[in-house]
Amino acid sequence: MNVDLKAAQEAVELITGGWRAQCLHTAIRMGVPDHIAAGRTTDHALAEATGARPEGIHRMMRLLVAMGVFEGEGQGGYRNTAVSRVLLDQPDSLRDMCLLYGEEFYTAWGHAYEAISTVTAGFEVAYGEPLYRYLSHHEDANRRFQRAMKAGNLFFDHVPEAFDFSGRAFVDVGGGIGQLTAAILAAVPDAHGTLLDREHVVPVAADNLAASVGLDRVELVAGDMFEAVPQGRDVYLLCRVLAGWSDDAVVGVFENCRKAMAGSASRLVILDRVVVDEDSTVLPALWDLHLLMTNGGRHRTVEKFTELLGRAGLDVERVTELPAETTALIAAPRTAG
Repeated sequence: MNVDLKAAQEAVELITGGWRAQCLHTAIRMGVPDHIAAGRTTDHALAEATGARPEGIHRMMRLLVAMGVFEGEGQGGYRNTAVSRVLLDQPDSLRDMCLLYGEEFYTAWGHAYEAISTVTAGFEVAYGEPLYRYLSHHEDANRRFQRAMKAGNLFFDHVPEAFDFSGRAFVDVGGGIGQLTAAILAAVPDAHGTLLDREHVVPVAADNLAASVGLDRVELVAGDMFEAVPQGRDVYLLCRVLAGWSDDAVVGVFENCRKAMAGSASRLVILDRVVVDEDSTVLPALWDLHLLMTNGGRHRTVEKFTELLGRAGLDVERVTELPAETTALIAAPRTAG
């Protein structure tokens, strides 16, 4: 039997990817990076701090050192690397993303066969209800979800570079805990913001905004973007909130924003990941499939966004690339004639 050893090795790397993710998740759940930062660096010290047996810690850490998450060894002591430092329990880390993806979302991916076969959310198969309904009554999971989304939005500080918010009133539609709103208000002193999101999210957003930029230039509104958005603003922002919804539902949101605009100078700004069907790289395609697993959604192409905006009476004015695989589409209301 003539086996392509290189191809076989690559296949094994892919097949065992889930094991690596679960090993990392376990270390983060145990708080290993934080224990190491606090000086508990040996197998025995980590075992004592986590309540685990030294042998289990040693075998877990051996793999994580090989993966580059940590350095060192069990007797002389482990050290954090740049990778484990972004997983420390501190603001804006990726810790909650690791916990969420290693628990609820990992369970959802366990139903990939059903999800791909039927184009039904794997999460709903696993938990018996849609993701957002689940989050509305599971406080701990919702907190991890909001923090994970916050950590994943590394492009927020660059949004004011892509669009001029000076002197404008904007609505952050489906704005979550307010990180994007805070980034814009911090960068643009004469901008005024309104954050619209579901009732159970607004109190979290209020606390976050009060602690970051204050509440003097922002209004918080509990509502549903599919029903209505606040009227008379200059800019309507839709940041990664469209992927879980049908084309018709998205057109409805676009129409709500267009009808609410202050005038012809108002703009709709979409901030989202986009996909391409030719020469795609791995991460955009992976994020798209992940949406199917979690909420049954999909990422769209720029051409699809342009089509849906057109149905709502909006035309794409320009397209700008942002960090973290994010694209900004700026759309203007279509004028008569």
